[in-house]
Amino acid sequence: MKHDEQVRLLKQLIHQLDTGTNLDAGIVLRNPASAYTCPDLAARERQDFFLGYPQMIGMSGDLPEPGSFLTLDEWGARILATRDEEGRFRAFLNACRHRGVQIEAQPRGKRKHFVCPFHAWTYSSGGELVSIPKPDHFGEIDKGCHGLIELPALEKHGVLLVHPGPDGVIDADRVLEGLGPDFDDWGFADYVHVASDVYDMPLNWKLAIDTFGETYHFSSLHRNTLFPIFHGNVQGFDHWERNHRMILCVREIDQLRHRPESEWKLRGAGFPVYWLFPNVIFNVGRHSITVVRVVPHPDEVGRSVSHVSFYFDPDELGNPQVEGTPEEFFETFAAIIRDEDYVAASKSQRSAESGLQDWFLFGRNEPTLHHYHNTYRKVLGLPPLEEA
Repeated sequence: MKHDEQVRLLKQLIHQLDTGTNLDAGIVLRNPASAYTCPDLAARERQDFFLGYPQMIGMSGDLPEPGSFLTLDEWGARILATRDEEGRFRAFLNACRHRGVQIEAQPRGKRKHFVCPFHAWTYSSGGELVSIPKPDHFGEIDKGCHGLIELPALEKHGVLLVHPGPDGVIDADRVLEGLGPDFDDWGFADYVHVASDVYDMPLNWKLAIDTFGETYHFSSLHRNTLFPIFHGNVQGFDHWERNHRMILCVREIDQLRHRPESEWKLRGAGFPVYWLFPNVIFNVGRHSITVVRVVPHPDEVGRSVSHVSFYFDPDELGNPQVEGTPEEFFETFAAIIRDEDYVAASKSQRSAESGLQDWFLFGRNEPTLHHYHNTYRKVLGLPPLEEA
């Protein structure tokens, strides 16, 4: 991010601190509690947001070299993502063309070939069928027509995108609108994957996303965890058609304001958080990136799975001046997001499911929630949220 833009964003935070203000959306909105409980709405979301839309499955660091692979099972079909021998990112249905058996069971690793455990049909990292046992017994087939079923895949700005439909189209500029320049400036493509975690929680997927949408709750819910580090109820916000960027206010900004602007850096005094439509949150720390992909449960509206991946600047791994190890970092993240935010949100889910509370409110100081919910409603052809 250009230095002038970093200074602008930091000055915005400092102004809010000095004036005791926050962002102001101008109105309070009512969000129907049914947004988190309606099966018909959940079915439309699954089709329009997930099965029919490109999905961010990881970052370039998940496939660090030729032969690297990553597997997923999130949209009703198993996916095998690879970096082929030429270094190209590819994605396939993780199913043998013989009898449909899953060919790779490990979540990630490195292989030159993938061998089906059922009959040992063998495929390259580029999806080609390279051999079958006893071809004289099986019968003649054209190997060139029986490679793995390929899915549209594209790598840009350090992000891996896959369309779940073989005939789908990925418009990366539209999917990543507004975010690409920042991702390039932060060097997303160079970050190294260090760990992953899964939070399976009793809350609708949008409630999980909501927890990342404001800092109004820091002084209460996170008073012993995040609030000593962040100024709560102070944030920056910029948005595009579907995506947005928040800047959280780190208390280090109190010292930064006394230094020359030429020394100001956003990461450290601020904490960028990006929302990629429909379900991905990027948390950008000083030396790390934490990506949260929230996926709705296929059968339970009030349940979701958050796939959390941690990436570090390769130049800072092992640096004794960097506070804490990667392991300590992701344990702390789980203790806050899973055990504080998601636990609180699961109680909101219970209230929504009771049928006794018709509305939840989004305040004037929660503009990211206004944008997020009105964005997905617009995509589904629903009217904007009503003013309270």
